[in-house]
Amino acid sequence: MNMSTRSEMRAAATVADARWAAVAARDSGADGQFVYSVRTTGVYCRPGCPARAARPENVAFHASTADAERAGFRPCRRCKPDQPGVAAQQAARVADLCRYIERAEHSPTLDELAGRAGMSGFHLHRVFKAVTGLTPKAYANAQRARRMRRELEAGGSVTAAIYGAGYNSDSRFYAQSDQVLGMTPSRFRAGGADTEIRFAIGECSLGAILVARSERGVCAILMGDDPQALARDLQDRFPKAHLIGGDAGFERLVAQVVGHVEAPQRGLDLPLDVRGTAFQQRVWLALRDIPAGQTVSYAELAERIGAPKSVRAVAQACGANALAVAIPCHRVVRSDGALSGYRWGVERKRALLEREALA
Repeated sequence: MNMSTRSEMRAAATVADARWAAVAARDSGADGQFVYSVRTTGVYCRPGCPARAARPENVAFHASTADAERAGFRPCRRCKPDQPGVAAQQAARVADLCRYIERAEHSPTLDELAGRAGMSGFHLHRVFKAVTGLTPKAYANAQRARRMRRELEAGGSVTAAIYGAGYNSDSRFYAQSDQVLGMTPSRFRAGGADTEIRFAIGECSLGAILVARSERGVCAILMGDDPQALARDLQDRFPKAHLIGGDAGFERLVAQVVGHVEAPQRGLDLPLDVRGTAFQQRVWLALRDIPAGQTVSYAELAERIGAPKSVRAVAQACGANALAVAIPCHRVVRSDGALSGYRWGVERKRALLEREALA
């Protein structure tokens, strides 16, 4: 037997061991990856099947239900491996509800959604949040805000946009307009043309750093190697805003941010103008709760916000963060502890973590 054959056999044994471990643990997370058959019963099952465990010498693994049936096995009546799993069924129901919410003229009630899905309101609330990372109400609010922005961008009147987006009254919308649009409706319709954003670019040991502030608070902290590229990035973020170079007082704000980068133990307490979707804001709020000197994985962060199945969306929200160090996305690492996914470069991420560890 040559070396290549022995390596292939070891690899196959490792895969089999991992599959058996999933079966022994009744790991429903492995459902859909493979099925296993039991020689003594003639059936095949999902890894998460709740039936009494079979003896390992009677078990064989199959890549698909079709493979198991070609081998002469029939589907288990208990776990029904030839039908969509519970998770897949729930995801399909939630997807249907999302489309329903998006088409509805007014935000549906939880009872209305529960009736459509054939679930109790409590169960639907939990399942919807697990699948999307948002509650049904938060998802509906996000869709209504998106419709509002689209109506305003189309150039219609503010009043028509308010009712077209599904708000029951203009007073209710105006009470939320700053949160929904980040500015007044008239300013948003003008592309933020009347919004003033002051900014300045400084230098720190990690390169150039840009700090920008609107009337609401600090709206961008960007890092990079090229100061001009940072300025262009800010312009792209706020294409019609009036960008103003910072004065001496503003330079002190930049110095405060630079001081935090160089010595994290100083802390950074700034008013922030945080603009993002409801899901992104939940992720960013959780990021601010991670103490300096500590890290969490993307999966752990997803658990913390109550959306354990939204790991990829959590990573995307971290990547969309425009407030470096103020919202510490550098404290999120891969499950194996490796550094990745930092929009301002992995070396900067490593340097920030090393400084916080020493603080």
